[in-house]
Amino acid sequence: MELRSVEELMDLLYACPHQRALRTAALLRRSRPADKELQVAGLVHDIGELLRPGDEIRRTESAAEAVRPLLGERVYRLVRGHGTDEDVLRLSLADEESRATRFDAGVLEDWRTVLELVAARHSRLGAVD
Repeated sequence: MELRSVEELMDLLYACPHQRALRTAALLRRSRPADKELQVAGLVHDIGELLRPGDEIRRTESAAEAVRPLLGERVYRLVRGHGTDEDVLRLSLADEESRATRFDAGVLEDWRTVLELVAARHSRLGAVD
């Protein structure tokens, strides 16, 4: 599955249990407020659970492949766990903390603008390359 619009991605995110993803993204926003791609990776990294239910091995790969055309190479690499060591560690720690910590991380709709920003940035870069 390839996601081609933020609207398609939002529909998928709404279909997933997204509270932990919201907490992960919020934690990354706190620690790296300027790094929108890292935050978005935290938000979308669990969509593989919906794309490949029961397939623990291919779940991460499916999530990464789905967002790649829309959100770009860096988000793809982060979701796969192949970004820089520091970024992958930040994402992993935020994901772990989101499982252990319960706090109000807002609503999914709050992330639409960030997703649109990252998608637009990727789209512009793709047009230049």
